[in-house]
Amino acid sequence: MNNCITKKVEFKNEKVLKYLPGSSERLELESALEEMQNSFLEIPVIIGGKEIKTGNKQKCIIPHDHKKIIGEYHLAGEKEAKMAIEAALKAKQTWETLPWEHRVSIFLKAAELATGPWRAKLNAATMLTQSKTYKQAEIDSVCELADFLRYNAACLHEIYSNQPISTQNVINRIEYRPLEGFIFAVSPFNFTSIASNLPGAPSIAGNTIVWKPASSAVYSGYLVYQLFKEAGLPDGVINFIPARSSDISNTILCNENLSGIHFTGSTEVFQDMWKTVGENITNYKSFPRLVGETGGKNYVIAHPSADIQALSKLLVEGAFEYQGQKCSAASRAYIPKSIWNNCKDNLIQEVSKIKVGDVTEFTNFMGAVIDAKSFNNIKKYIEFAKNSKDAQIIFGGNCDDSKGYFIEPTIILTSNPHFKTMKEEIFGPVLTIYLYEDEEFEEILDLAANTSKYGLTGSIFAEDPYVLVKAEQALTHTAGNFYLNTRPTGAVVGQQPFGGSRLSGTNDKAGSKLNLMRWISPRTITEKLA
Repeated sequence: MNNCITKKVEFKNEKVLKYLPGSSERLELESALEEMQNSFLEIPVIIGGKEIKTGNKQKCIIPHDHKKIIGEYHLAGEKEAKMAIEAALKAKQTWETLPWEHRVSIFLKAAELATGPWRAKLNAATMLTQSKTYKQAEIDSVCELADFLRYNAACLHEIYSNQPISTQNVINRIEYRPLEGFIFAVSPFNFTSIASNLPGAPSIAGNTIVWKPASSAVYSGYLVYQLFKEAGLPDGVINFIPARSSDISNTILCNENLSGIHFTGSTEVFQDMWKTVGENITNYKSFPRLVGETGGKNYVIAHPSADIQALSKLLVEGAFEYQGQKCSAASRAYIPKSIWNNCKDNLIQEVSKIKVGDVTEFTNFMGAVIDAKSFNNIKKYIEFAKNSKDAQIIFGGNCDDSKGYFIEPTIILTSNPHFKTMKEEIFGPVLTIYLYEDEEFEEILDLAANTSKYGLTGSIFAEDPYVLVKAEQALTHTAGNFYLNTRPTGAVVGQQPFGGSRLSGTNDKAGSKLNLMRWISPRTITEKLA
């Protein structure tokens, strides 16, 4: 019996801890790092709550010390994919009928665990296997992870509270059902919080999930699964299947019960998934909901009136935090020639402060890029710039994978606004700058708008308010998250709902009601009284 109407679920962003030397959180994190580095974790496939060891295994390595192996995970195949679908459909029969307050309470408990006794463990896993600094890990794997869980709960209450008008003779209500089949969640390597939210958001709304984590972040993904389990998530609601996409995608994407995909990753992979769904559209029981956040070629445009010091500092932070491996990272910049000399001096001064190395050394600003494939791809772009007559490297450019996959923060200056590194997503610590004449500002707005196929984030720096308005209008379709006088990164749950359009995704705004509504199928119920 559920004879109650609950009040609004309040939300407040989790406070980011500072990890000062000697602080309790610093000591706990250092202890967790040491223990994790000196342990070995075997990670199974988990279907219907049962651990499955397939014997087909891959290693969990530390990117900044790639000879160090701290675990291995079992790979799922076609057989396990089918089992995961069956387990999700079976669990759905009871999960979707569980009173919503009980579903919410599980994820709110997970948030309390993440910000309490699990804090050091989540941070340590993210630092080691994704090469994030303590600061970036804290923001991601604890604060944003907890924010997603709590804000989803608040949004769900708000959605459920939205009810239609009843009349004297008719009572109307809306039942917010989950989708009918199962959801396929595919998470990326770069954010533990996203790995939590992709299966978490649909499941809090009553759906059940088949979850494939990124191969280079299975370790932290497994901890997220264990976090949910400790919080009380029933078996089969989320099924954890590390796998090669080629081994399981057709099995999952062609299943008649597929009701949705929650994806973050490359544009090309999402396009392939969309194509497969389109080719099988007559086979499904419903029209699958496709929700994806993909690539970006994010810009920063400076006006001659820009604050040079702020521009330089925030451009460096936006381009090089977490080695540029954020979908929102600043990757191309347009700067007027009139301020370039001063801007260049400040920029070089700021980037020269960056220390690159082992993230367990708390003074380092950057760690390693995620793996050898990424390292080699980024290096090719840098080498291309080094050998081009249209570009010069004004800072960085060195790459060294002898111990870890380290790439220096690299700044390229180009005379060609359509240079390769101005157009293509690199996903690494590479920033390309194009200089323009002051009187060409409006042309630069048009150039920036039409150079890239992406539309994720962008920034404009100007002290003139009329310029800000003009840029905001001219760049309407270029960024789902648009920033004035600040960097194009660092979206906070509940404050800047995140997502882009064009080929950057479906813009369903992670961490908002817009995203949760994609996992809901409303039913209007009308009762005539007389």
